Amino acid sequence: MTEKVVVIYSGGMDSFTVLNRAIKDGKEVYALTFDYGQKHVKEIDYARAVCEELKIEHKIIDISAINQLLAGSSLTDDIDIPEGHYEEESMKSTVVPNRNMILLSLAVGYAVSKGASQVYYGAHSGDHAIYPDCRPEFVQKMSEVCQIANYEPVTIYCPYLDNSKIDILTDGLKMGLDYGKTWTCYNGREKACGKCGACQERLEAFAENNVTDPLCYE
Repeated sequence: MTEKVVVIYSGGMDSFTVLNRAIKDGKEVYALTFDYGQKHVKEIDYARAVCEELKIEHKIIDISAINQLLAGSSLTDDIDIPEGHYEEESMKSTVVPNRNMILLSLAVGYAVSKGASQVYYGAHSGDHAIYPDCRPEFVQKMSEVCQIANYEPVTIYCPYLDNSKIDILTDGLKMGLDYGKTWTCYNGREKACGKCGACQERLEAFAENNVTDPLCYE
């Protein structure tokens, strides 16, 4: 019987690759997208379109009410999104307090209800310095907890945890993926800004792979 997995799917290039990696691995995929009150929903729109095309079960869950508790992130509050590379100190303003722990907890509950044994999510090595809830030690401990939190053990799996965004794109290109179906920019304008940390890391990944990014930039 095909193994069931839940994929936390934001609509960005990392989770897009993770989603397709799970499918390539022969899993029965249930995609889960969260609206946590981010400043725009372009990623969510991209996620919806991809799941419709792939004909996989997809839930978009509105948890934006949590922003009454989680203040201080430029992704959700009235704070300017910083420009510059992910490695710069200013990028810490994009941290949403405890976001991944919350999303993973909800995804694990969904996995138990669907009889799924794993939750996939797209943490990678480029996130470790800025986002505490993308570090290997967090993933390991969270996975351990999720294996005892219910009668049915669920494992947290990050296929690219020790890889860079460059490596993720390399794998996706080998799978023949079209990254024009993803949105990465922290700004929700018609075109990607090309200046925020998310855009810069994405553009760097395409440059290192000697491939032109199919997205349009300002």
